[in-house]
Amino acid sequence: MRFLRHSLVGVFLASMTLALLLYAGQLVMQAVQTRLNNERPAPPPRERVFAVNVVTAFYDRTTPVLLAFGQIQSRRSLELRTVMRGRVIHLADSFVEGGTVNAGEVLVQVDPVDAQAALERGQADLQDAEAEIRDAARNLELARAELVAAQDQADLRQRAFKRQQDLQTRGVGTAAASEAAELTAASARQAVLSRGQAVAQSEARADQAQTRLARARIALSTAQRDLDETTVRAAFDGTLQGVSLVEGRLVSANEKLAELVDSKALEVAFRISTAQYARLLDTAGDLISAPVTVSLDVTGADLEASGVIVRDSGAAGEGQSGRVIFARLEAAPGFKPGDFVTVAVQEPEISNVARVPASALDAARTILVVGPDDRLESLQVELVRRQGDDVLIRGDGLAGREVVTGRTPLLGAGIRVRPLRQESALKPEAAMLELSDEDRARLVASVQANDRMPQAAKSRVLEQLAAAKVPAGLVRRIETGSGG
Repeated sequence: MRFLRHSLVGVFLASMTLALLLYAGQLVMQAVQTRLNNERPAPPPRERVFAVNVVTAFYDRTTPVLLAFGQIQSRRSLELRTVMRGRVIHLADSFVEGGTVNAGEVLVQVDPVDAQAALERGQADLQDAEAEIRDAARNLELARAELVAAQDQADLRQRAFKRQQDLQTRGVGTAAASEAAELTAASARQAVLSRGQAVAQSEARADQAQTRLARARIALSTAQRDLDETTVRAAFDGTLQGVSLVEGRLVSANEKLAELVDSKALEVAFRISTAQYARLLDTAGDLISAPVTVSLDVTGADLEASGVIVRDSGAAGEGQSGRVIFARLEAAPGFKPGDFVTVAVQEPEISNVARVPASALDAARTILVVGPDDRLESLQVELVRRQGDDVLIRGDGLAGREVVTGRTPLLGAGIRVRPLRQESALKPEAAMLELSDEDRARLVASVQANDRMPQAAKSRVLEQLAAAKVPAGLVRRIETGSGG
């Protein structure tokens, strides 16, 4: 009985324990669900501030630089060709690829035997023609003398015939004698006509002799020219290229032997767009003589040369656009015809433009400027020029504003920013530079060599360069104007 009571008490305690555990688990589940279902109050929103790089825009005068690519060529070149065919018997030592020759130097000599023989035959023909001239002159002189004698004899016979007629009229002479005198006079007149015909033939022979002499002289001149053409000489100082000739080779008439190029008379030809071409015209529509700088990118040693624009192409060219410009190079050591170079053309100076990085301008020609409370504002500007990584712009309210140099999709009007101002934001005219003696001397020489600058302005600039500190804007304008 006691065992049964203890068993029932144990079962009752176990049941109560299990019920308490189930109740406790239910309470925990309800607490977790309540915790999850309860919404936290959102924290108050905080405005995001972006750090941006800015640069202050100041209006200034600047000289834009137009960049193009061109090719070096010579203003004077000559194809060396042989007029006479034959065997090459002599070549100059400098007649090699890249050889330097002087004006009048004998380069190639073709065997002149045939040309010399033709010249001697022409000289002999000329002597024959001159002898024929003398013989024809003597014959003409004799024919004219015989004509005079025949005319005198005809006059004598005519007077004899008239005398017989007078005698017959007085009854002294006979009719037979008169007829014989008349026949003799007619024969004398016939002799005069024959002598006149002989004179005409002598004159024709003299004219033919003159024509033969002229032809002989022409043939002799042609033979002399052919003999001279067996020698090829340099027409001017230059360099040979495309040489493909050896001594002893047979050459044909008009065969190209080489090309003579004047390496000191170089120019650069480059193509630009029509809009760029229009900026290089003056008010009269003529092409200005803008200075150019030609550079050849060579690893370790870049070559540069300066020049000036001299002309443009007569036509745009079939299937082409824009214009081809030619610039004469003053001194171009190291450059050769055919070099592919970079050309920098200094356009006319423009004023009231600000230079900012190209990344500050978007496709809609707007920029972002820092406004009140460091909030961005959108400003519409005019794009004047693109200069490498920079742009030249102008617009209403642009002067003195801080321009955002890097546009991102996160930036726009009304966004608050934290400007990071660069040192380059200083106004160019306000910055002062301390120049070294070498730089100062170079700038002074550049100003003194500028013939287009008025004397008063030149004196003022030289006075500023003599100071201890020089305005950075002045240095930049001098270097830009001199191609530095």
